[in-house]
Amino acid sequence: MLKNLLIIVALFLFTTYSYSAGSDPKPAKVKTDYAKAVDAIKYAKKYEKKGKIEKAKKRYLKAQKLLLKSNKKKPLQADTLNYLGFTTRKLGDYETGEKYYLLGLEIEPNHKGINEYLCELYVATNRINLAKERLKVLETCNCEEYNELKEIIDGKKQSKY
Repeated sequence: MLKNLLIIVALFLFTTYSYSAGSDPKPAKVKTDYAKAVDAIKYAKKYEKKGKIEKAKKRYLKAQKLLLKSNKKKPLQADTLNYLGFTTRKLGDYETGEKYYLLGLEIEPNHKGINEYLCELYVATNRINLAKERLKVLETCNCEEYNELKEIIDGKKQSKY
């Protein structure tokens, strides 16, 4: 009797283990609000390049909402503030966009993205002296953004901002 009970218990444990080992799906990777926002921004930029401005604005708005949620969960992240400034500026609110950028610079003064986008904002709002200050921070980045912004500030290239 004891032998039969042990066999039943062993069979139960074996079948339970073997079914559970093969039937569990891999846990899905859940994207953060920040990662979803970055994706939305990429699509918005593509729409913008194609001249589909309304579609781009919808994506920027979606990204902005996700970034605000992300900022509530993990406040004062320079990358999040950078994209909050960017999406806000792209939606036409330069003043609030600038506030996000400046807050981001308080956290990370040499943040390439913030300095680049803030420089673009200053060019767009015709504050060339402030744009030159941001450009100076980007001087050592060895990036094409520096050269493009320098040409715009020097008047050698038409601004797209």
